Formats: sequence, structure tokens, C-alpha cells
Amino acid sequence: MSITFLGPLQEGGAQLPFYSFKVPAGFPSPAADHIERQISLDQLLDIRAPHVYLVRIEGSSMEGAGIYDGDLAVVDRSITAEHGHIVIAAVNSEPVCKRLCKQGTQIVLKSENAGFPPRYILEGDELIIWGVVTFSVRSHDPKA
Repeated sequence: MSITFLGPLQEGGAQLPFYSFKVPAGFPSPAADHIERQISLDQLLDIRAPHVYLVRIEGSSMEGAGIYDGDLAVVDRSITAEHGHIVIAAVNSEPVCKRLCKQGTQIVLKSENAGFPPRYILEGDELIIWGVVTFSVRSHDPKA
């Protein structure tokens, strides 16, 4: 698995309508009187904050967590990584996206796909946590 750093967003961002009803399995025609308020996805995802950056995920090792090949991950550097967080890290300078597990003094980076073994951090390994994944965004456009 590899990661492509996309960096912070440029200034701007459009306000989008947020409808007060939940959409079942289809998309009923939304009437203007159902608009609850205008929202901004960059505000909702906090992606304009200086401590937040975006990466593109490559590989299938995190599919069990709902993170798929090609997804964008929103990563927050200000969150202290704890047991159970999904993190962007570097193990011996190799970037990875894994679930952080602490078992006593042992640190393990676990995949969320049974086809990928856990990565135990051994004495002599260099582990640097670059941030905690807070959101992932997936395109459903078959042309993308």
C-alpha cells in the first residue's frame, strides 16, 4: 500500500444545501422547504485547518474499515494517536495507513483486510505517526 500526499486545500469553497430529511435508497425530489441550512464540506470535514491534510490511499489493506483504493483520507496531525485510531504513519520511512494497536508495550499496525498481516514494530524500527485519519471520501463515478 502506498499513499499520495495531496496537501492542504486552497482558499474558497462553495456552500452546499443541506436537506433536513434522510434519503432512503433513492433520491426523492428535494423541495426548497426541506433545506435546513447551507453547509460547507470543508468546514464539516475541517479540511482548511492548518493541521489537516489530505492523502490518497492506494491498496486494499484497509477495506474492512471502509477505506478503499483511491479514497481520499482526511488526516489530522493535531490528534494524539491512541489505540484503535486509524493512522498515517511511516515505518522505516515507508508510509502506511493502518489501525494503531497497543498491546502493553508492543505496538502493532493492523490491516483491516485478512489478506494482509499485522506489522509489529520491532526494536530498531523507526515509527513516526503523521496523523489520525478522521474521514475518508470515495468517488462513486465509474469514470473516475
